[in-house]
Amino acid sequence: MADPAVASGAALSAGGRGSGGKAATSPAENYHLARRRTLQVVVSALLTESGFESAEKAAVETLTEMMQSYITEIGRCAKAYCEHTARSVPTLSDTVVTLIEMGFNADTLPVYAKRSQRMVITAPPVTNQPVTPRALSAGQKRTHPAYIQGHFPEFPDPHTYIKTPTFREPVSDYQVVREKAASQRRDVERALTRFMAKTGETQSLFKDDITAFPLIAAQPSSIPYLSALLPSELELQTLEETDSSEQDDQTDSENAAGNITNDDPDADKENSMLPPSSVVPSVKATEDSVIDNPYLRPVKKPKVRRKK
Repeated sequence: MADPAVASGAALSAGGRGSGGKAATSPAENYHLARRRTLQVVVSALLTESGFESAEKAAVETLTEMMQSYITEIGRCAKAYCEHTARSVPTLSDTVVTLIEMGFNADTLPVYAKRSQRMVITAPPVTNQPVTPRALSAGQKRTHPAYIQGHFPEFPDPHTYIKTPTFREPVSDYQVVREKAASQRRDVERALTRFMAKTGETQSLFKDDITAFPLIAAQPSSIPYLSALLPSELELQTLEETDSSEQDDQTDSENAAGNITNDDPDADKENSMLPPSSVVPSVKATEDSVIDNPYLRPVKKPKVRRKK
């Protein structure tokens, strides 16, 4: 009865001979090829001890296949005896029983091992295993719950699904904040100057090279003193705020006066006697009194609020 391991080894050797010595790609194929080469070296050493000086490749392959089948059968039988006695790892007694079962005299092994013509085979070079990079350590690795069977794949590493937020403390040093604000302002001004120089008209310091040191061209104004007479945006904003506060105070006083007149019955009679068109001129007067030009507005004293 053919053993599956022997059959697979034979198929592998046949495939290796048929492929013309192509390099294996998977680790399993590399392992089988290394084991096959080691057995070929052992068979060649045994042939040399027996007095052979040369051998055909087909004969060496046949002897290698026979040795592989013999070793595989010993391992299979030793494993069977081990499992028969409720153990998982074979021992020396299992191997001795296997050799006796296969018809081999185990007493001749010490004499054969101490023979004088024995050839020593050097161990194959050990290749260093590639160093696997350490996984990121974040959190604790989860195990399967009770309702998930053990043959299912494990959970991935915690760093693949755990989110670790990071926060940077705001800089509160006065000197650092001022330096950062100054650098940002300088960068903004420089970027704005370059943009205006690229999009608008420019003047150059050198007549030969126009692109070197471009300067923003000054735009002459027909009324150069107008910018000095017009108020700044800050002044306009303060004027608007004072006007709005005065208008609020005026509306509050008008509402208070209206409440007082409603309480007086004589005032109601006088108001009823007034024509409806008498209210329109006051509204027009208030609209005419509001002037957009700040220089044509009447002078207003700043409101001083007294402390209560």
